[in-house]
Formats: sequence, structure tokens, C-alpha cells
Amino acid sequence: MKIIAIVGSKNTGKTSLSVRIIEELVDRGYKVGSIKHSHHTMEVDTEGKDTWKHLQAGSDMVIGSGANSFVIVDEELELDQLLFMMKSLKDPDYVVVEGYKQYPYANISTSDFKDDYTIKQVDSFNLSEDDVVDLVDVVEKQSFGLIQNLDYKKYGFKTRSEMASAISQGKAAESPHESDEMVLRVDEKIIPLNDFVQAFLESGVRGMIKSLKTEEFGVKNLKNIQLLIRNKK
Repeated sequence: MKIIAIVGSKNTGKTSLSVRIIEELVDRGYKVGSIKHSHHTMEVDTEGKDTWKHLQAGSDMVIGSGANSFVIVDEELELDQLLFMMKSLKDPDYVVVEGYKQYPYANISTSDFKDDYTIKQVDSFNLSEDDVVDLVDVVEKQSFGLIQNLDYKKYGFKTRSEMASAISQGKAAESPHESDEMVLRVDEKIIPLNDFVQAFLESGVRGMIKSLKTEEFGVKNLKNIQLLIRNKK
């Protein structure tokens, strides 16, 4: 699951660019998810809406689900929390993030904003179809997955941020072995797992689950395992 952020100041075409990038990625056969950040109250949380009524009644979190919609109304969530949810629910090939420029992920800027993770600065309103194709070519090469899973020491980097910057600038490549097939989240934070720990945990958990006769519950292939452990204290 690779992440690409679309960042820039207000009214510089972030949403229109996000849409075009999503469309091009989908045309290439990728499964795509998206996250949009807003500094304002979202429409589903406005007075009079059913979700708003649930919140007013005292619900800590409201989840609204419909035929083609799913929304969570809660306090503002960190990007890592949203990415973990996206990974758990849909596991897309790419996540297009609109906003969240403070996070160390590869980004495309639609304004004068630029940092160590900016792969391209563009004028969103004057991009041709060929320009978008070329831009997504760069996204494929210079974006990467969850930063916590970058095994930076293995490749001679001092920090994950340094490796993330190098990938974003096209000076390094994310190893095909850097996968997010296993993600560990503790106290709302994603914890890095090296290859050895991933293999150890996977073999142990799969071995124990296989002894539980999961076939009785319609589970056969163990394609997606999620385990939640709460502190009783």
C-alpha cells in the first residue's frame, strides 16, 4: 500500500488533481483508496443530521453506513490512524491523501509549498492528460508505503525520514521486501517490524489459529488475520 499526498495552499486545485491521479491509477489496474483532510466540520457532522443527533445523545463515536457510503464521526484522527483503518478495511494498492502536508510521505505540491518529500510541483489547472500520465509514472517510482515499515538501517540510512526523503527524490528505491503485509499498532501508534519479527509473529499466530478449527466458522484460507489485545487494567 503506497501513499501519495496532494498538498498546497487553498484554491490551488488539490481536489481536481487528486481526482485525476485516482482515475489514472485505476485505469492502470490499481485498487485505490483516498483520504481528504478538512479544517472545517464535515457535512455529516452538522446540526440536524442523524449522525449529529447520535453525537448529541452522548455517543463517543458514530459510524454511519449506507449502500455506498461509510463515515466515522469522531475527533480529528491522525493520518497514521486513518491509514491503518484503510489498510485493515480495503488494503488498496495506493492511497491518495489530500492534505496532511506535515507528514513524511511523498507529495505533489499544487502551490509554492515544497519539502524533502515533494516529488513534483505542478500547476494543477494547466495539466494535460499526458502530464497526468507522466506524473503518475513518477508516483509509481517515488512513493512508498507506511514509513514505519522502512527498514532504513539495512540500506545505510540514519533515520526513516532520511530514507523516505531519498525515495521521494528518486535517489533510492523502496525494496520489494519492504512490505506492509503485517502491521502492528500499539496504543494508536504503528510499530516497525523487521523481517525476522514479521516472520516469527506470522508463523506463531498462524500456527495457533490453525488449531482452532476455524472451518466451523466458514474460515478456510486465513487471508486476513486481525488480533486486538486490550489491557485489562
